Amino acid sequence: MKYVKEFEVRWSDVDANRHMANSAFINFGAHTRMHYLMQMGFDHRFLATNQIGPVVFYEHIWYFKEVMPGQKLRVSFEIKGFSKDGMFFEFHHNFYDEKGNHVALCELMGGWFSLETRKLITMDEEMLEKIHSLEKEADFRWLTKEDTRKHAKRPQNLVQAFYSPDKPPATPVMPPRSLRWSTHLFQSVRQRGSRSPAEDT
Repeated sequence: MKYVKEFEVRWSDVDANRHMANSAFINFGAHTRMHYLMQMGFDHRFLATNQIGPVVFYEHIWYFKEVMPGQKLRVSFEIKGFSKDGMFFEFHHNFYDEKGNHVALCELMGGWFSLETRKLITMDEEMLEKIHSLEKEADFRWLTKEDTRKHAKRPQNLVQAFYSPDKPPATPVMPPRSLRWSTHLFQSVRQRGSRSPAEDT
């Protein structure tokens, strides 16, 4: 049985297109899963005592139908996966309107984070027992670190983006034209600003 929480779409949940904003879907999903976890004992006091918190690696949302202001939504919370050490989790949220139409799906993966070390952590025996006792979906699976890397995304720092990968940083490639133009304009203004008034007459 899926856990479901009901919402009404407020004016503040609507974007310039007069339908529910994508940020509102994310907020409704986050509120639903945290409300469930709080009921299961993972409330603020428990998290503060253990100095831990849940962090999200990614959220993927598929939109099927528009949701308008004043509509009522039902948002599910579904546990799709845990790692055996408790570090990683995979949750799904399905969004339904008052008629039961499936309007959106959110898939997310994340982990538990230490507020002391600012790093991902495994769970102790007490917390593992608490997590593994939660109701799971029929297609639940045990996660590994490889599952968190299936999309193969890596950070690309801004400085690195302007350097050729096969040359040392001392040999930069040309930045985009718009950036070159901005740099040229900035340098021209600086040079003009360093002149004396007599030089401009």
